[in-house]
Amino acid sequence: MEPKVREKFNQKEITTMKTRNLFMNILGIFIALLLAGTVAPAATITVLGTFDFPGTGNNTLPQKINDGGLIVGIVVDSAGVSKGWLRARSGNFSAAFSDPNDTGNFTEGRGINNSKVVNGDYLDGATATLHGYRLFHGTFTNYDAPNATQTIPLGINNVGDFCGSLVLSDGSQVAFLNLSGNVTRFSIPGATASLAYSLNSSNQVAGYYIDAAGVTHGFLRASDGTLSFPIDPAGSTGSILFANNDANWVVGRYTDSSGITHGLFFKTPDTILTFDYPGAAGFTSLNGVNQNGYVSGRYLDSAGIAHGFLGIMSSGTAQPEQSKSPVKPVKPAYPVRLGAPAS
Repeated sequence: MEPKVREKFNQKEITTMKTRNLFMNILGIFIALLLAGTVAPAATITVLGTFDFPGTGNNTLPQKINDGGLIVGIVVDSAGVSKGWLRARSGNFSAAFSDPNDTGNFTEGRGINNSKVVNGDYLDGATATLHGYRLFHGTFTNYDAPNATQTIPLGINNVGDFCGSLVLSDGSQVAFLNLSGNVTRFSIPGATASLAYSLNSSNQVAGYYIDAAGVTHGFLRASDGTLSFPIDPAGSTGSILFANNDANWVVGRYTDSSGITHGLFFKTPDTILTFDYPGAAGFTSLNGVNQNGYVSGRYLDSAGIAHGFLGIMSSGTAQPEQSKSPVKPVKPAYPVRLGAPAS
């Protein structure tokens, strides 16, 4: 938590099979998708390399990636302090950064656009309150959404519009968009919390929500407000969608019944591809995807340390998993505006 044109087909057959190939750090995910007698293009995620923020004992958590290959992320050190960082296409890291008002040792770098504008959140330790920020050319601009007690920006698009999640005075947690300064907030029906993680140039949103049982599910929101949910791979016990690009390719992760967390790639209407980093100790996450098909993510090693990696979607063979349940569009009866959250 969408395409502009929804195609209908008389016949659709999705065959599910997943294979793992550790050779040369390439994981083949084999696709056989028949749509009206034609075969969909195949795809492979190729791992290009791994990286760690400099220092001992750091957990490296990449987030979004822009079209120039600049990655924003979070580093959590051995003392549990969280700071943001940038990694250039050359592999060079910026210094770790914190919002000047961070008094809780917690600043997250979440979104980045092609103008190199970064957004995210920081913690006021005195009040245990999260606030938003925007960072550009070394200057922080703080942001708190109207009528919210906590503001958590999570993504930003190339025109500077952004999205995230808000906590309201009644304790509810809703998703929000800020489009040209106008705030729209919305909730997935039946959710106890809704989080908008990514916003592309068409104002299509990817994110996740938490249901009444405490289970996470992915969702998409079209530019007209249409919601598609739940988006869950077969066998998922919890799914999160983190990012979408301008082609509305979506990446995230999900956990299966064995407790293994897999990266996922979702393409409408119902193709979900599973990705496991070669040698990962039961955890892989895909957190960013740019217009060129480059993917940023992380995996855990056997010691439980998180490492970043860069991959690319490329031609090859891949295999989809059909979504756990049909993705049914739900159109709100009216636009969900500030002060009128969806019920």
